[in-house]
Amino acid sequence: MAVMAAMTKVLVAGDDGPARPLEGLDALREALANGLRLWVDLDTAADAHEAEEVLADVFRFHPLTVEDALTPQPNPPKLDEHDHYIFIVFHALGAYEPFGEVATQEVCLYLGQRYVVSCHHGPLPALEGIRQRCLEDGLPLRRGPEWLLHAILDRLVDDYLPCIDDMEDALDRLEAEALAGVRAGLLERVLRLRGNALRLRRLLVPQRELLARLSRPEFPALVRPEANIYFRDIYDHLVRTEYLIEALRDLTDSALNTYLSVVSNRLNEEMKVLTAVATIFLPLTLISGIYGMNFAHRVWPPFESGWGFPAVVGTMAALGIGMLLFFRRRGWL
Repeated sequence: MAVMAAMTKVLVAGDDGPARPLEGLDALREALANGLRLWVDLDTAADAHEAEEVLADVFRFHPLTVEDALTPQPNPPKLDEHDHYIFIVFHALGAYEPFGEVATQEVCLYLGQRYVVSCHHGPLPALEGIRQRCLEDGLPLRRGPEWLLHAILDRLVDDYLPCIDDMEDALDRLEAEALAGVRAGLLERVLRLRGNALRLRRLLVPQRELLARLSRPEFPALVRPEANIYFRDIYDHLVRTEYLIEALRDLTDSALNTYLSVVSNRLNEEMKVLTAVATIFLPLTLISGIYGMNFAHRVWPPFESGWGFPAVVGTMAALGIGMLLFFRRRGWL
């Protein structure tokens, strides 16, 4: 009898009572043949060979969907309809560090009449709470595969909100730093936040569309009519999340403009000071240039006199101090 790896988790649920785990591929095949309600969760990074055997040999899914589920490269969110099941690619959010890159994890889901198969590359903590609930009272698997799919998608969508809240808090700190004149790494962090907002939006648009399809009676054999409205609720949550991301993107543009304005104003202040200094030294340079010309006659004050050089230097100093006081009085320095 083939034994499944620890990273392949199978739950089976009856009409009442909690779900129970299954061990072994033969037990999985028997449960599938008997039409029991199944949830098969596969970590493709832990054992890709066994995951391929479950998907291709046990469930006989389409090779293209198996390829999408096993490849570590991310695929865009989508929903594909096949003869007896639908294939969904969704993206979950990982832990978000302030001013870091948003990490996403692809989740592939198969929904059949009596089963849900979930595939992910690496551990996915979001599913553990649902699995524990199934072991305690059988729900939502006991109610039907579409309700399990609803619980999974609902949890994945809910995980977007804490990430967006953290990004908004980080953006508030960046705006405060920009107004305070902090420059170190500020532009890089603003641009990273803006890139994260754009990345999330590119993910949410196709995910919103696939949830819109699940909220309509498009798959009556797989999603019962009473479940459509619950998928509509997830769709509404995702729309609100998309609005928040749009607002976040606008706020990042505003923070970027604030930073550029502060930098521009500071540059203008520095240029004003440099211009005033250059203006002060311009007449002094003119006087020193004319008096320093090599003419021995008709030069006043005379070169030979003992008071000529001090008089020129004193005149230059008085002129410079006078211009400095004038600029300060006008507020230019």
